[in-house]
Amino acid sequence: MTAVPTNLTASATPTASESRRTFAIISHPDAGKTTLTEKLLLFGGAIHLAGHVKAHGERRRTQSDWMEMERARGISISSSVMTFERGGLTFNLLDTPGHQDFSEDTYRTLTAVDSAIMVIDAAKGIESQTRKLFEVCRLRDIPIITFINKIDREGLDPFALLDEIESTLALDVCPMTWPVGMGGDFRGAFDLRDHRYLKSESRPGAADGHVVACNGIDDPKLDKLVPERILASFRESAALAVSAYPGFDLGSYRAGHLTPVFFGSALKDCAVNELLEALATMAPPPRPQPAEPRTVYPDEKAVTGFVFKMQANMDPNHRDRVAFLRLCSGRLRRGMKLRQVHSGKMISLQNPIFFFARERQLAEEALPGDIIGIPNHGTLRVGDTLTEGEELRFTGIPNFAPEILRRVRLDDPMRAKQLRRALEDLAEEGVTQVFRPIIGSQWIVGVVGQLQLEVLASRIATEYKIAVGFEMAPFETARWVASDDPAQLKQFVERNSGSLAEDRDGASVFLARDTWDLNRTIRDWPNLRFLKTRERT
Repeated sequence: MTAVPTNLTASATPTASESRRTFAIISHPDAGKTTLTEKLLLFGGAIHLAGHVKAHGERRRTQSDWMEMERARGISISSSVMTFERGGLTFNLLDTPGHQDFSEDTYRTLTAVDSAIMVIDAAKGIESQTRKLFEVCRLRDIPIITFINKIDREGLDPFALLDEIESTLALDVCPMTWPVGMGGDFRGAFDLRDHRYLKSESRPGAADGHVVACNGIDDPKLDKLVPERILASFRESAALAVSAYPGFDLGSYRAGHLTPVFFGSALKDCAVNELLEALATMAPPPRPQPAEPRTVYPDEKAVTGFVFKMQANMDPNHRDRVAFLRLCSGRLRRGMKLRQVHSGKMISLQNPIFFFARERQLAEEALPGDIIGIPNHGTLRVGDTLTEGEELRFTGIPNFAPEILRRVRLDDPMRAKQLRRALEDLAEEGVTQVFRPIIGSQWIVGVVGQLQLEVLASRIATEYKIAVGFEMAPFETARWVASDDPAQLKQFVERNSGSLAEDRDGASVFLARDTWDLNRTIRDWPNLRFLKTRERT
């Protein structure tokens, strides 16, 4: 029987570049991601009751889904950042949207993390959105820990779930905990790594109150704690799991070839603490970041970072706009000035902030891997690189061509100026893309899915007090147009002005009426490039 290594422990005195664990949680909707997020915060000591912050002696709401529509629908549609400390390490948790209509926000968020937790519903296995998010992680070689959730309910056979991960995602799997019964027979889980029985009746938030140390799955202690029928089935399947799957290999995991798998229940607090320990001991510290003209390493002295997200109106009373910056190298201190490479402007960081969903704390300093917020009034944008002066550009943070185009109908024409401000603010967040036709005055918005339009209308009404609607546009898809020959591009613009628009950066966008129109135009203009993605340069 192959033993699971137990000698992986966090460094007692990690260096600055090793003390951060910046990770995202990805899943299909309804897999239990938000519940797991709250329980990780609970076990991490950031909250003392699921849904409440431990700050200033007050019980405050910490639910990461802080938008009103998120609470009403019970889904995540905006990435949240939550920071907490445990065992000398700082954890930066990025809770991503689960709904596929907000996949762009999730993609950009994944550019800012060093690892991910993939949550799978034990009853449903790998679902479509999980697969898509995994592919994004694979593109960036992000190592993944798998948490198979809801084993307290009736679900698929554990081996079937592991086989699905192997066959569908082409990943080696290493079970770290194993269910002791599932559904009506659920009695907890067994830690195959440290040989501990995790009893299902643990009190909420108890990291070790009902954990029984054992000498292995055959320990006689278990005979007194688990019904014979359930115990016999567990021992047989656990022994097979340990012998059939490879032992945990840190290098293979961090290279993205192997995923450690935890069977548990976020609702019942089962295996959540073990998952958090795995993040501390297995997940990588800040990794090198791809940039042009060179890769940036976390132990470099000069400060560098990139903006991967914007959020307007986190505080509606102040019409604020916050840029989320992933720090890639150096030690950032409050008050220092950084260069916005795109414009060459120097930006003074007088009030950088750490996040806990809606809660904020002034950041006196930050280290590589940290996510900080920079309040600003439209100066910073998604994709911006900040440095102490070096000409660098972090790569891989694109905008995507929308799949749905709609014209914006303004009910009150006198509020056209306010509408422009609202659309530009929300476009900066990635809620929508905004195009201004060269001919005509009606704004056109582009989104990935229908839910984005609902969110857009709701937020414009709630945050800007403007009533809008959406009408069918005479276009089906959009592509950015580029060329190495300015004369060719100018000629194309002159001949196709009725089908052209500009995005918020002034870049040319071709609006195609249908797929046939797009393909014909690509064929007729072979010296032009019609792009599905565009990065800020």
